[in-house]
Amino acid sequence: MSETRVVRAEALLRAAFAPCLVEVRDDSARHRGHVGWRAGEETHLVVRVVAESFRSESRVARARRVQKVLSPLFAEGLHALTLKLEVPTNR
Repeated sequence: MSETRVVRAEALLRAAFAPCLVEVRDDSARHRGHVGWRAGEETHLVVRVVAESFRSESRVARARRVQKVLSPLFAEGLHALTLKLEVPTNR
């Protein structure tokens, strides 16, 4: 069985950003019947990444980098991302 898009997205994000936190979850069920939704597929993902490499970037630049890293998944049917891209906080 091939890996899910959630698993592959997490691996791609870890390799690209060396983050201290990555969370990826399938949110496709909430989009049932909407454009881009396909039964039995992970078409909509929620992504949270906390990475030091985001520190000097705008929110738009961060999102563009993540979308570029995940572009292979879009090419095979991923339709949408919800992104929360953060820098680590010093506590």
